[in-house]
Amino acid sequence: MLNTYHYPEFPYVQSPEQQSGEVLRHPVVVIGAGPIGLTACLDCAYRGIPTVVLDDNNTVSIGSRAVCYAKRPLEVWDRLGCADNMVKKGISWQVGKVFFKEDQVYEFDLLPEKDNKMPAMINLQQYYLEEYLIERSQAFADRIELRWKHKVLNMTQHEDYVTLLVQTPDGVFKMEADWVIACDGANSDTRKMLDAKFDGQFFQDRFLIADVVMKADFPTERWFWFDPPFNRNQSALLHKQSDDVWRIDFQLGWDADPEQEKKPENVIPRIKAMLGEDVAFELEWVSVYQFACRRIDNFRHGRVLFAGDSAHQVSPFGARGANTGVQDIDNLAWKLKLVIDGRVPVSFIDSYNEERAFAADDNLMNSTRSTDFITPKSKGSRFFRDAVLELSEHYRFARPFVNSGRLSCPTPYIHSSLNTPEEDEFNSQMSPGTNCADASVVVNGCETWLLNSIGSEFTVLVFGEALGIATITADNVQANVMVVGSDLLDQSGVLTERYDGGTGAVYLIRPDQHVAARWRLFDVGKVENALKRATGQF
Repeated sequence: MLNTYHYPEFPYVQSPEQQSGEVLRHPVVVIGAGPIGLTACLDCAYRGIPTVVLDDNNTVSIGSRAVCYAKRPLEVWDRLGCADNMVKKGISWQVGKVFFKEDQVYEFDLLPEKDNKMPAMINLQQYYLEEYLIERSQAFADRIELRWKHKVLNMTQHEDYVTLLVQTPDGVFKMEADWVIACDGANSDTRKMLDAKFDGQFFQDRFLIADVVMKADFPTERWFWFDPPFNRNQSALLHKQSDDVWRIDFQLGWDADPEQEKKPENVIPRIKAMLGEDVAFELEWVSVYQFACRRIDNFRHGRVLFAGDSAHQVSPFGARGANTGVQDIDNLAWKLKLVIDGRVPVSFIDSYNEERAFAADDNLMNSTRSTDFITPKSKGSRFFRDAVLELSEHYRFARPFVNSGRLSCPTPYIHSSLNTPEEDEFNSQMSPGTNCADASVVVNGCETWLLNSIGSEFTVLVFGEALGIATITADNVQANVMVVGSDLLDQSGVLTERYDGGTGAVYLIRPDQHVAARWRLFDVGKVENALKRATGQF
């Protein structure tokens, strides 16, 4: 019954520049081939940027690690052409249940609305996710070079490039990059090399992760317990992954000995107390962790850009780690493309820090609140939490206060300098700074989805007549005009409803599929000004 996943090993290959001793400069170098680094190279390659990835290892992540991937990152990966395998292999779910002691007190649905291509959430072991990302990178072999067993020892920043000192099994060599994207995790060596600040709060609590292989009839839902009989005065979590692997989290308390708690003779009795003595299972992976909520002082340090855990670290409650990192790359790649192509000034890249630092702070706030609810720090907060849980079983008003980990959702860039202030009223949540909601549409007689149709360039989405205009250009940046009713059909009416379309409504959509501006009437001058603002030129 034990899961027999085979960890692939990727070959180390000496690069031609190391062989020749010639120092070459690359447009983008990504440090770290985890989920965020691989997403970075794919998004850059998708936009035509040649990218080199450096990783000091030569395989995928050991253990399932991150397992929950939300709708928005799945939409990003779908744009990059690799979400289908993830969804097919992963366990899709949208319902969560919360228990207090032995009673269910609360249930939530992450995606009550129908007509979405991607599920609310999938559970998938990180090693599978990385495999699919690596497989997809092979389709961009002319733009992506994965260099395994390449460890960055040092880097030197210059005004318009970075020099990297890299160690390989064949020795040390130098290479250069116009831009570096650091995706080397919470213990980022890159961050230390640049002496970047990484401040926040460490939480004095410990949690045990146990991945077990078992046949079980539990539904594919997220189950979270406060003070269950099998883990008194602590919490526990259960949800399913692929291959009959189940993720179980136990809160241990700060005084727990991590090394002792990881031993099978201590883990197995905990699991039996939870599942029952007669349930057959085998341990696949065990880890004990302490977590922190912190972020880097600036996502941009000269020509080095930080993303994922190297830029921000959150508690695991709410699945905000990898999901947030993917959205970092979604925000960054299109901006980097405009800068590299010389269509906008280099200073435009500062909007990456503006928007993603804001999102990181939002995630840190929600993560901290979840942690404080799950692990009360005083008798008063414990009394409040338990009262909320008891009331939630019978009274609807108490349920919004239940916080077993507010699950990952995109942070709207509501205060971004790239947004055009609204002039008109809309009965829709698609305000400037918000990621676009998907909806089924018909294009050229074929059923498809809005997000697949608008692609990854600036798009002017018009509900009604566009007066025959196919593109709008402002300061070397072009937006394609797409008309609902001719270029695409909204046969179900869902698109018009979600965007409060009505005849004549207009949306300017960014390359990362976030709304930049919207109006009730089509006006070329207003669209041009909004396009300038969305590229930092207004």
